[in-house]
Amino acid sequence: MKIVENEIKVPSPAGDIRTVVIRPVGDEAYPGLLLYTDIFQLTESTLRTARRLAAEGFVVVAPEIYPHGPLAGVALEFDDAGKQAGLDGAAATTSAQFDVDRVAVIDAMQARTDITQIFVTGFCIGGHLAFRAGFDPRVEATVCFYPTGLQNGKLGADPDAGSLGRAADINGRLMVVFGTQDPHVPADARLQILTALYAAGHDDLELHLYQGGEHAFMRDIGPRHDPSLTDLALIEAVSFLRGR
Repeated sequence: MKIVENEIKVPSPAGDIRTVVIRPVGDEAYPGLLLYTDIFQLTESTLRTARRLAAEGFVVVAPEIYPHGPLAGVALEFDDAGKQAGLDGAAATTSAQFDVDRVAVIDAMQARTDITQIFVTGFCIGGHLAFRAGFDPRVEATVCFYPTGLQNGKLGADPDAGSLGRAADINGRLMVVFGTQDPHVPADARLQILTALYAAGHDDLELHLYQGGEHAFMRDIGPRHDPSLTDLALIEAVSFLRGR
């Protein structure tokens, strides 16, 4: 599908959230897909992935995850300085602040006439944010790509946001993607996450574990990128979101 892209401002209690909306051309309504970025925010790399998803028949809504401080409007570089700035942005944001912004974005999605239902996805810290977005009963399906911090609850400024302990609050369908060579979510952490999800009743979740996949293997810049695994992961995610 051909796509069209524009930038909007989503109002929230803390101020506007810069958000990119990408959707198929035309007047038809489609499922909405809230897409959370990694710590580098709305980079061209992430937007390329968002465009691929939109072309599959979704209204992709990608907000900045640090929209209210010094990183508002900033797409960070994939270098040491950019990484540190992204980590600093996370460290300055509590899970409660992330949650307030999430509600604002989902409210805005629900008000759109071109969105039929609401799905969520995210990468790295965005995968953790996507997991928490699943607590919202309006979210019908969630795909978390290599979510960080689920095993120990670390999210932004919070040493333990308790996300995994609230897994039973996710009422929609759930898919989780990991790479076997991800140091942020090693085998013991993956086992801990899966055990908690099964214990919470998510024994029908869809789990994809890609052999050799490093952390951020879907980011199409840098030595970690694996194009073949990226294609597989996106194909499976789209199929999952469509309900097969």
